[in-house]
Amino acid sequence: MTEKYDSYENAIAERINGILKQEFDIDKNIENIDIKKQLIINSIKIYNNKRPHISNHILTPLHMHKQDKLKRTIYKSKKFNDASIVEL
Repeated sequence: MTEKYDSYENAIAERINGILKQEFDIDKNIENIDIKKQLIINSIKIYNNKRPHISNHILTPLHMHKQDKLKRTIYKSKKFNDASIVEL
């Protein structure tokens, strides 16, 4: 995910992992790996197709990517010495 293995360097992935764990309970102690895989697949489908996101103007990621009128949110880097902009 990141070259430095630092969660601050990969905030987007860390945020999504947190949502999947907190909202969809994918970190449950499920012994059956097939059930665990299916839970993850279903969670990702719901996240992308049914869960609206504030940063996407209350659209799901699927709807946001299909439309071309609204602009995607742009976040500035938190590093003080780095003026680059990260576009989502």
